[in-house]
Amino acid sequence: MTTEKSPRELLLEGSDELGIALDPGKAEALLAYLGEIAAWNERFNLTSITDTREMVVKHLLDSIALLSRFEPALGSSLVDIGAGAGLPGIPLKLVRPDLKLTLLESSAKKSSFLAHVIDLFGLEDAMVANERAEDFGKRMENRDIFSYAVSRAVADLAVLVEYALPLLRVGGRFFCYKAKGARDEVEGVKQALNLLGGRIDEVAEVVVPFLNAKRYLVAMTKVAPSGETYPRRAGVPAKRPIR
Repeated sequence: MTTEKSPRELLLEGSDELGIALDPGKAEALLAYLGEIAAWNERFNLTSITDTREMVVKHLLDSIALLSRFEPALGSSLVDIGAGAGLPGIPLKLVRPDLKLTLLESSAKKSSFLAHVIDLFGLEDAMVANERAEDFGKRMENRDIFSYAVSRAVADLAVLVEYALPLLRVGGRFFCYKAKGARDEVEGVKQALNLLGGRIDEVAEVVVPFLNAKRYLVAMTKVAPSGETYPRRAGVPAKRPIR
């Protein structure tokens, strides 16, 4: 970690390295968002990271690194599965306000924080769905509608695939952030992809500025409809991942 740089310097230099142009307004909004996480963290346990510089690198730069490899279509819909404190969805929305964002989070406390952030920053075309991914994905009005899904949730890739693919339209893409073991996880997700109509496009190593750890982005495309039996009922995907 480059501790001598200010959080703003880390953000601006890091985004520049990623090839992402941040105007002053977007940079200030991203830093203010970190301030909200810090202010709410003691009550709601949003993150284990409390150093602001570390938050810039591990929360902001890590989240927006997706945009260094892929540019979502203008005005497209995006669902963040297991959004937690809003990562990566909120940083992506602050950088790309045209995106139509749904934050899917089962925790009521974290969902209330996300609703607060949406209201505070006046984010249009952004909403919070406070429910389990399995229940959200069972309702017909939520299926086959999203252009993109993203997740930084710490969960088995096969579980995340079962949550994400039913929500995507055919041709939609799922981007899953992984810290390590991504290629091994991909080997274990082939059956889930076959059943849910997905295809692995690539497992790309992403260099996050100022981060001394490897990060991977698993990119998938939905190529066929997902069966109506998926996702299975709440709790089952995590207990019995599709193998």
